[in-house]
Amino acid sequence: MTTSLPLVFDEPRRAKKPPRHLADLSGEERKAAVVALGEPAFRAKQLSNHYFSRLVSDPAEMTDLPAATRDKLAADLLPPLLTKVRDLECDNGQTRKSLWKLLDGSLVESVLMRYTDRTTMCVSSQAGCGMACPFCATGQAGLTRNMSTAEIVEQVVDGARALSRGEIEGGPGRVNNIVFMGMGEPMANYKAVIGAVRRFTAPSPEGLGISARGVTVSTVGLVPRINQLADEGIPVTLALSLHAPDDELRDELVPINNRWKVDEVLDAAWAYAEKTKRRVSIEYAMIRDINDHAWRADLLAEKLAARGDWGWVHVNLIPLNPTPGSKWTASDPADEREFVRRLQAGGIPTTVRDTRGQEIDGACGQLAAANS
Repeated sequence: MTTSLPLVFDEPRRAKKPPRHLADLSGEERKAAVVALGEPAFRAKQLSNHYFSRLVSDPAEMTDLPAATRDKLAADLLPPLLTKVRDLECDNGQTRKSLWKLLDGSLVESVLMRYTDRTTMCVSSQAGCGMACPFCATGQAGLTRNMSTAEIVEQVVDGARALSRGEIEGGPGRVNNIVFMGMGEPMANYKAVIGAVRRFTAPSPEGLGISARGVTVSTVGLVPRINQLADEGIPVTLALSLHAPDDELRDELVPINNRWKVDEVLDAAWAYAEKTKRRVSIEYAMIRDINDHAWRADLLAEKLAARGDWGWVHVNLIPLNPTPGSKWTASDPADEREFVRRLQAGGIPTTVRDTRGQEIDGACGQLAAANS
C-alpha cells in the first residue's frame, strides 16, 4: 500500500512564472499599475468592472475606454494565461470538465457542476500535486508547479462567462460556490490561494462578489496553514481530507500524516471551527476493505465527538472514484451504509457525496490532466 513518491512542499526551482495579471493585484495595486502606465487611477476601476463584473476579456468590448488606452491596459494587465484544450460534458450538459494549458505547457483541469439550486466550480491550485496520496490520480502525478492567483481566478471567470452567456444547459446563471478540490494541495500554494479567495469574495468590481460562505478550501492537513487560514478573517469553509481515523492507516493513505498526526490535524480543524464559527467538513474517501471498517467509523465518531458537540463538524463520505491502474475501488454499498449509521449513532452529521463527473474523469481524485 505504500507509495514511492516523496512529499513535495515547494515547487521546482525551474518553474516558470506567468506574467502579472489584473487578478493578481489588490485594488490599490491595480491603481498603481495603471498610473505606472501613464493612465489616471480611475481606469483601474473601469478595467476591473470589465473583467470581474461584465466578464469581458476582448478590449474591443471595453468601449468606455479610449481605443489606444484599452489596448495598452489589456496588453499589460489582461495577458492570456490559460488556453483551453477541450471541454468534456456529462449530466446532460450540466457538468463540464475543462482542460487548460498554461503558458509553460503545464496542464490543469477545472470542473463546473450545475445543480437545480446552485452552480459549483471545482478549481485547481497547482499543476500536479506533491502530497503523493496513492489512491489519487493527481497525487500520483507529482508536482509540476504552483499556479498564480490569476491562473486560479481565470478558471472561475471562464465558468462565469459560460453561465452568463447561457452556454451551460439550464439557461443563463452565475457561479455560487467554489471548491478548491481540483488539482493540487491548496495549502501548499497558500499565498496564491488566499489571493484568489480574496478576488472571489471581494465585492464587484474589486472581485466576483461571491459569498465567503460559498468558498471551500480543502487540505490534506498542513497544520500551520490551517492555523494561518483561521487568522485571515475570511469565513471560508475548511475541508479536511482525512480518509482514516488512525495513524497507522493514514500514514499510508495520506503521507502528510507522517508529519502531522490525526489528533494534531483534528485539533487544528476544531480550532478553525471555534475561531471562525464555520463548520468544518471531514472528507473521507470510502475504499473497499481498506478504510471502511465499522470499527473505524466508531473511532472517527469518537474522535470528533470528543472535541465538542456544538455542530463544529460534518463528515462527507466520498465513494472512491476509479482511476486508471488503481488496485482500489469503492466500498460495498452495505459497508458504506453501516459506516454512515455508526457515525450518525455517534452524533456526527454525515452525508454521502453525489459523485458528479465520474464518466469524464472529472470526479474527486480523478483529475490527471491527460492530453488525450
